[in-house]
Amino acid sequence: IHTTYLLELMEAQGAFVCNNPRSLRDCNEKMFTAWFPEFTPPTLVSSQAKHIKAFIKEHHDTIVKPLDGMGGASIFRVTETDPNLNVILETLTEHEQTSIMIQRYVPEINKGDKRVILINGEPVPYLLARIPAENETRGNLAVGAKGVVQELSERDYEICRGLAPELKKRGLYFVGLDIIGDYLTEINVTSPTGIRQIDQEKGTFIGRDLIDALVENWKARD
Repeated sequence: IHTTYLLELMEAQGAFVCNNPRSLRDCNEKMFTAWFPEFTPPTLVSSQAKHIKAFIKEHHDTIVKPLDGMGGASIFRVTETDPNLNVILETLTEHEQTSIMIQRYVPEINKGDKRVILINGEPVPYLLARIPAENETRGNLAVGAKGVVQELSERDYEICRGLAPELKKRGLYFVGLDIIGDYLTEINVTSPTGIRQIDQEKGTFIGRDLIDALVENWKARD
């Protein structure tokens, strides 16, 4: 957070910063999906066990996760009959002091947690589907998921079109969307991964394309 204040000062003095420092602070990678409810699974953000349990009772099969974190850390799949439900919620919410996110479980996770890269609002035509390891529900490479490069579906493109104007308005030039099935689950704005795997398999040069786009945006400021 403190680094973004320095970057914002540099920006005020004429530097071009990717991504916009204020947007890095404002756009929590999980919470930012709430700006686009038409694309997300049913979702609740709360610290209160009674509200979380009511949501789980309504949707039966759910995913609970902290609002800050990466690599699949502290993400749980829970149902209302889970014997560990109370201790999971107590731990994640720090006894109702910290809000967490709860989403309806999307079974298409078995086909992969899709990472879609956007450059200045335009999607790269290939994505990295991260297929969970056996007996896992987390599609994170850090916990053993397998990366498979695929083309985007029409629904993927629809989600990208829906987000692009807001991303561009906020100066978020380099973004990685997480899509499971037909649902947007996260918007990664700090350090989106997946480029290396796509480049290696498809012979693309996503990093070069990003730099070219940034140069064009920098020139357009003058």
